[in-house]
Amino acid sequence: MKNYKMIPKISLWVLLALGIAVIAAFFLGGSSGTLEVAGDFLNVPRFSDLFIGWIYILLGIAILITLCVMIVKLASDFRYNPKRAIRSLCVVVGAIVLCIICWLMGSPEELHIIGYEGTDNVGFWAQLADAVMYLVYILFAATIIAVIAGWVITRTRK
Repeated sequence: MKNYKMIPKISLWVLLALGIAVIAAFFLGGSSGTLEVAGDFLNVPRFSDLFIGWIYILLGIAILITLCVMIVKLASDFRYNPKRAIRSLCVVVGAIVLCIICWLMGSPEELHIIGYEGTDNVGFWAQLADAVMYLVYILFAATIIAVIAGWVITRTRK
């Protein structure tokens, strides 16, 4: 049983080591050429694809862990405290509705990016980028409002 307690520690250390290696390769791996952007020549890092792939892997792991923990917590709440489970479910439904609204606000029109000649800046990917930006703006504003409201509530209760 003692060995099972080491698995999370080992996993985190391995992820940290891989992350440091990928970041070192990206920043210290040299250049695979230059790109002319608005009259300036910019270096193109050699391991850009590796770095972006690593970010996608970490994002996927974070989403998977979050969903698993949320599902287990929700199942536990439904079993022991159904009222709290309904509130949690309302928060999840609200987050899904917010994501859908942000998706609908996004535009599939082409994003004009200086120096980019690929096809990932139109259609689905352009709309996804818009949706994520709108979501970040809304969540950032909600965070600021929550901090200010929390401060006001604590001041008024004293």
